[in-house]
Amino acid sequence: MGLTVSGNKGSISEPNIVPLIDVLLVLIIIFMVITPITPQGLEARLPQPSPNDGRKQPDNSQTIVVRVTSGQKVLINQETVAWDDLGSRLENIFKQRAEKVAFVQGDDAVEFVQVARAVDIMRGAGIDNVGLITANLPASDK
Repeated sequence: MGLTVSGNKGSISEPNIVPLIDVLLVLIIIFMVITPITPQGLEARLPQPSPNDGRKQPDNSQTIVVRVTSGQKVLINQETVAWDDLGSRLENIFKQRAEKVAFVQGDDAVEFVQVARAVDIMRGAGIDNVGLITANLPASDK
């Protein structure tokens, strides 16, 4: 507060707003710096139900499904593959294909870390789109 002494009125107090403006400017700068730093994850594409039965069946002749089972096992279309060979095997499969799309499925007993490991290996093998196969859920009316 500022204090002014005048002749006949006595003392008059005035608020000093300069420190208040300094504090507000610092807060504005902090919020401007913090706001753009929002965490971002992987882009996800959710399966869209078809109008007839609720599930669209992919073409099985070209579909590659990597299945993570319990006991640290991984399968590519029902063929057991070691974790160390998964990336090179997928590279060989997809090197002649124009569409680099594959699906990953995890058993109920498997931890998500193993499914994420499979997705990471698939992305490292050059697969552009990795889809997740989920359990059959009852259709909900929106």
